[in-house]
Amino acid sequence: MAKASTEPVLPRIHTIRRLKVVFDADLAALYGVQTARLNEAVKRNSQRFPADFSFVITREEFANLMSQIAISSGQASTDLRSQFATLRHGGRRKLPWVFTEHGALMAANVLRSEKAVQMSLYLVRAFVALREQLASNLAVLRRIAEIDKKLIEHDVVLSEVVKRLQPLLNPPPEPKKPRIGFHPGNR
Repeated sequence: MAKASTEPVLPRIHTIRRLKVVFDADLAALYGVQTARLNEAVKRNSQRFPADFSFVITREEFANLMSQIAISSGQASTDLRSQFATLRHGGRRKLPWVFTEHGALMAANVLRSEKAVQMSLYLVRAFVALREQLASNLAVLRRIAEIDKKLIEHDVVLSEVVKRLQPLLNPPPEPKKPRIGFHPGNR
């Protein structure tokens, strides 16, 4: 029988404005506070949250995320879909805040709860793991590019070899043997 995992489920990390971010509702759930309380703490300490730490997504970004959710599947998309559905159906009235890795850590500092501190460390580790995975993928992509370059070079060399060998593969036609005897074209 499998043991139940005691580690918290990490919130889904999204890419918005080319930044890896976590939604305020997901971060609040991870820290064990209400989303409104998290957002209040952020507003009270706005000097600690520059635009590269946290920001409110635009309607266009919201629409883009909704279109991505519509075509994706799984529990994470269902959770996000339900979060955004509340924006349209009477629950949440404002567009959500999103937090980068540094913003998530800063949010834990302004919340000052023990769970927030523990979860912020956990979340930072998730961002570090994501960064390591991206670096690993980048190394693999670079290696594939090197291999592709070598294959192109080899292809050029091989086509030159084939071009030079082609005359040897196709022997010249046999010369016409002179006909011996009397023939109409032999006068």
